[in-house]
Amino acid sequence: MELSEYADLDATALADLIRSGQVHPDEVARTAVAALDAVQPALNGLVAGPFEQPLDHAADGPFAGVPFALKDLIAHAAGVPTRSGTRLLGAGVPMPEDTLLMARFRRAGLATLGLTATPELGFNANTEAVATGSVRNPWDLDRSPGGSSGGSAALVAARALPVAHGNDGGGSIRIPAAACGLVGLKPSQGRVSPGPDYADPLLGLGIEFALTRTVRDCAGLLDAVHGHEPGDRYLLPDPARPYADEVGAGSRTLRIALHTAPFTGNGPVDPRCVAAVESVGRTLEGLGHVVEPAAPPVDAAAFDDANLVAWCSFLADGVDTVCAALGIEPGPDSLEATVRACAELGRTMSAADIYAAERAFNTVRRSVAAFHQTWDLVLTPTMNVPNTAAGYLDADDPSLDARGWYDRIFATAGFTALSNVTGNPAISLPLGTTEEGWPIGVQLIAPYADESTLIAIAADLEQALPWADRRPPVVAG
Repeated sequence: MELSEYADLDATALADLIRSGQVHPDEVARTAVAALDAVQPALNGLVAGPFEQPLDHAADGPFAGVPFALKDLIAHAAGVPTRSGTRLLGAGVPMPEDTLLMARFRRAGLATLGLTATPELGFNANTEAVATGSVRNPWDLDRSPGGSSGGSAALVAARALPVAHGNDGGGSIRIPAAACGLVGLKPSQGRVSPGPDYADPLLGLGIEFALTRTVRDCAGLLDAVHGHEPGDRYLLPDPARPYADEVGAGSRTLRIALHTAPFTGNGPVDPRCVAAVESVGRTLEGLGHVVEPAAPPVDAAAFDDANLVAWCSFLADGVDTVCAALGIEPGPDSLEATVRACAELGRTMSAADIYAAERAFNTVRRSVAAFHQTWDLVLTPTMNVPNTAAGYLDADDPSLDARGWYDRIFATAGFTALSNVTGNPAISLPLGTTEEGWPIGVQLIAPYADESTLIAIAADLEQALPWADRRPPVVAG
């Protein structure tokens, strides 16, 4: 298989070729390794691999033999050292078992060829870590691919992989999807199991899934990995039909609220991001939907205060748990300055602080749920800006305290964290372009547990405003 042919194919097409016998999975894996080797020097998206052989996977899964990579955070594979972007874990700690999601990735047939980069412990909207270096955006090497799933996003956008794992605690799938021109779905809370290590990572804000180039890959992969596992806290109803069946089926007439002011943070919104959303709104009206300005009421100050509690308490627990297990003390040689500051603040928080944050989150959830009684979807920019410069979000900046670091992150990402708090599914689609040729992400938010409507409308937009032929300057083939 030639690199150029491989780079043209999404995961669904590759799976079809393998299943039909037109190409052997070993040949696809060799081509994928060559693709990863071709872009890794420029992008630095991998922190482990490419492996000589993919990790074990089912030969009869829906994506059997399709190349894949696992983000080096939260999810893990048995025996593969994980580092989570931090010097705290040295060269990495091998895990004794798969997470439940990794087991589902294997059953789906995905051929895992490496681990992708994350910022330290995931607390950054860029993917830059002292431990592993900066990941670069294939659309412009002076720009960031976003974070915290930026390693995965950069490699999928550069067509070295058709799909890669990501997770999202405040936008960490959708932000890099926007910056790199990809499809980035954050499923509903509880749709994809976080077990066995977690019941509710990040007080329920952390959600697992993936980044893809096409809506059909997103839908097919969600079919393969969603579902309740024994011991999970949530039991969501299954969709009425497979998510893949929503692609091309057409959506019903929807009421869509268009909103271009951030829900959180205090950063301005780039006019190009506003224009992209307004243009998509007109396209949706042309498809027969009702699009009007509207937004759920959110107390941004209370939201930010509660979100900071969630993030810092989770970081403190994670850092202290690792340090206790390894018998070490955190310091400037093992943790970046802002991560230390956030963990230190988290240690000062009481159970009362966490319950107060949860009360604030409950108010937001109820408000947004009531809003969705009238509105089927919310349409927003994904980010305040198309992307950010490499180095803009320097997590090792000692001048920033925890709140200063939080505010800097969400000044560029004021639209994504809301859906982590409410648990609603949200998707970023590459529906705009800047004069430099950079992609602009547009976000759609659906009611809780309604990924089906989200995928149907995303597929309609993919047909109306196609992006499949766009290629970044750094590309595998």
